[in-house]
Amino acid sequence: MKVFVALLRAVNVGGTGKIAMAELRASCEEAGFKGCRTYIQTGNVVFRSSASEANVKAKLEKIVSGHIGKPASVMVRTRAELESIVKRNPWKSAVASRVLVLFLDAAPARDVFANLKIPGSEKVKLDGREVFIHYPDGMGKSKLKLPLTEAGTGRNLNTVVKLAALAAELEHN
Repeated sequence: MKVFVALLRAVNVGGTGKIAMAELRASCEEAGFKGCRTYIQTGNVVFRSSASEANVKAKLEKIVSGHIGKPASVMVRTRAELESIVKRNPWKSAVASRVLVLFLDAAPARDVFANLKIPGSEKVKLDGREVFIHYPDGMGKSKLKLPLTEAGTGRNLNTVVKLAALAAELEHN
């Protein structure tokens, strides 16, 4: 069985898409996922499954939609993919909480940011199905308007590192 990490989009953020992590864990176990663990309230689930990524995604989107009462979007990665994302971080010396990884279902066109206007000192790098964004002055102060944010879900690098560690732990147990 492969270890997967699911990143739920727009869950428990700004009072919308509320779902208790204990409920989500229980629903995932009922759906046949094994060793389910959640991490923080923004909707991160680590588990084992023999299903394909596409089937895992479809099953999870149905589960989450049932809980929140509207269509849900879930990005899925394997443990190895998360570890690769951590290694591919282009800003190794940056404060991890100021590096956001935007997870997408599919790699966008390479020129998606060709006309991007960066209003401050932010840096943006597309790498496959992920976009790395460095906010040296913090996300809260940024005026950056990034395309694709409606298509994906973001996690700061601290969270990605923790999820990769949880996935590795589950894989070795």
